[in-house]
Parts: sequence; C-alpha cells; structure tokens
Amino acid sequence: MKGLKFEQIRKLFGAFLLVSLLVIGFCKPVREFIAIPGHVVLFEGQQSQLSSIPVFEATSTNPSIFTVKGKKEQMSVDAHESGEADMVLQLAGFPVKKVNVKVLKDFKVLPGGQSIGVKLNARGVLVVGHHLIQTETGKVSPGEIAGIKIGDMITEINGKEIERMSDVAPFIQNSGKTGEPLDIVVLRDSKYIRTKLTPVKDKSDPSYRIGLYIRDSAAGIGTMTFVHPDSMKYGALGHVISDNDTKKPIQVEDGQIMRSTVTSIQRGSNGDPGEKLARFSPDHEVIGNITSNSPFGIFGKLNTDLRNGIMDEALPVALSNQVKEGPAKILTVIEKDKVEAFDIEIISSVPQKFPATKGIVVKITDKRLLEKTGGIVQGMSGSPIIQDGKLIGAVTHVFVNDPTSGYGVHIEWMLNEAGINIYENYDHGKKAS
Repeated sequence: MKGLKFEQIRKLFGAFLLVSLLVIGFCKPVREFIAIPGHVVLFEGQQSQLSSIPVFEATSTNPSIFTVKGKKEQMSVDAHESGEADMVLQLAGFPVKKVNVKVLKDFKVLPGGQSIGVKLNARGVLVVGHHLIQTETGKVSPGEIAGIKIGDMITEINGKEIERMSDVAPFIQNSGKTGEPLDIVVLRDSKYIRTKLTPVKDKSDPSYRIGLYIRDSAAGIGTMTFVHPDSMKYGALGHVISDNDTKKPIQVEDGQIMRSTVTSIQRGSNGDPGEKLARFSPDHEVIGNITSNSPFGIFGKLNTDLRNGIMDEALPVALSNQVKEGPAKILTVIEKDKVEAFDIEIISSVPQKFPATKGIVVKITDKRLLEKTGGIVQGMSGSPIIQDGKLIGAVTHVFVNDPTSGYGVHIEWMLNEAGINIYENYDHGKKAS
C-alpha cells in the first residue's frame, strides 16, 4: 500500500464498501448504483430520475448548472443553465463514482397527431413484378433475362434519366423498331447496375414489351408526429415506407403530404392488424413536401401552419435516457380529423446512445380506443407519445399477435433525422458563443 496514491486508495476503499454491501444484503441498491450511467444528458428546466439508491449521496461540482435532489429512496437531477459539470456519488463520505451531466439549451416542438395523406414519387421507376410475353417463338420475359429483379429501381435508359413511367415507353418502342437493345441502369441495394435489355413483340399486340411491371409513385396515410415551429421541419410515421409488392423501402425523389380524414376503422385482432381507412382532403391541398423516407419516418417542410387543436403549444422533448416506464398518452385521430389523447402504458424503454428504432414498447390501456380499434392499427404510425408533459417518441409498429401492444421510436432520433440539431447550442462541453 506504500506506493499507492490517495486516488487509488480511495477507489480501493470504495470498491471494498460496494462488495461489503453486496455481501450483507444491500444487493438491489448497490446494483442500481453501479447501473447509473456515467454520462447524463438533459435539457434546461428538466429533471432526470436516476435511481432508488438510499445508501448513497451525491454532490454537484457546479450547482449553477444542476442540483442533485435526494428523497427517501430516490435521487434526481434538476437542470438549470446549459453547460457541463460532474456529479460525484459518495458512499459513507467517500467518492466512489463520477457521473458527467450535460445540460442542453431548452428545446420545444409542436406535437402532431393529425391524420395525413402521403404521396411519394420514387427516384426512377420501381420494378414490382415480372410477366411473360407470348411471342411467335414462345413465352419470355426480357426483363428477367436481363437480370432485372423485383425491387430494382430503373434510373436510366440509354443515358437518359428516368423519372416517370411515361418516360419508359418511347425507349421501348424505338428499341423494338431499330433492334438495338436498351442500355439500362438500375439501383439495387444502394448500388447502380448496368444491363442490356431487348424488347420483344407481343404475338397478339403490335407493340413491344419488356416483361416488367413498374410503378413510379405510392400513396397512403399516416400520422404527423411533430413540427418544429422555427424551421417548419416536420417528422411523421416513425418508420420507413416500403412498397406493398416488393416490401422494400421506396427511394424517394420527392413527395407531398396533404390533410386527410378518417372515414372508418377496421378493428384489429390477434394475428390480423387493423387499419384506419381515410381519404385525402377534397381540395388535395399540399401542406408540405417529403425530402426523406428513412427507417425513422418521413421528413420534410410544411408550407402552412398545422395545429392539432388539443395541444397547440410547443412541448419540451425528452431524450431516450429520460423516458421511464409508466403511464403516458398518444395523440391520434379515430374519427374524421379530430385529434384526441388516449391513455397508454410505457412497458419498457431502452436509453439508446445511438440512433435506433424500436426503443420503446407501449401498451394501449384506453378503453374507448380499444373498443374502437382493438389497439394499434395501420395508419396510427407516427402518433406522438406524451409523458409528463414532454414529447418522448412516436408509435411505429404493432405486435401482430397482440394488437394492444407495439413499438415506438424515441423522438431524439426522429429530430436528428429531420436535420434538427438539438445540440446546436452546445459544443464539446462549452457553451456556444
């Protein structure tokens, strides 16, 4: 022990105390102490519950940034001004663990809940199927022979960019007449592949064909999650939009969102997810664009103000480490265009350090919603989740064998995907000037 420095002795003594507590029966509080993360992030004016650790005490190295409050069996951190400081956890007066606390400038967004109509224009034309053409020599599919697969996106023919289905037909007929094969570029799994395709003439039709079913757009409905009032950026759905036939994500060239009205609901049951049936607003007014279709939802900018009529004031957001198990609410539409709040329970939440989907598990507990929908139904994706007056995430998926339960995504990652930097007033532990 002679050569040990004070810091090493302190750590050894702290470790000895922890082991001793475990041995004499204080297993639960000690384990909760050890499980406290070494880094905590929260916003000004917000509070974070750390754990039930009655054996320990804590102090802040800078009380102006945050204060530590300890109740009988609970410790919490109250954030003040933005900045960064350390919290020292002590056992019997000996410091045994240091936790870094970063306080971010206050940040708020408008919660959604509105039913929206979605129209996506693909980046090229999507191949959704093969078909055989009856020729004089037999049935063939030139597209399949050329190695084009379902889910491929045709982006270029003979050096010309393809944007719509109508762009394809002239190339096919010209190639059939000249006998020159088409030089085609397809996008497959983020890679561009070049191939040759020779159209053939249908025995019962004078036109030439390529043996592919193609589509250039998709439409559906979903739910708005949030709107950032300063930039008018929005996020919706909480998950990627995939093509119904290929089951692959649609690569977006552009798109639009419109208001929509729920006309009826097909109630869900075990093994058979329900669905909201809705129609676009009669005037088909475009209220925003779509610039991204990602695993965290669709994103873009609104060109008009959009309020839900139930929570029209901006709410603070919660980071993934602040979400807790217990009661919460979702905002969604089940009749016409009226946004309502319904009770749910947060069953579990993973305090994720990096963007990831399915970080929250929720269960519908609202009797009226259960009677009307059976639980989570298609079209409810994107419904914002509110807990303790904060927007914490969005509903994304339903459990097929239990429609009362499903997954949610943390709002932190949707904001990140929307290009909204909630850390913009903070850089490497120093306030932005």
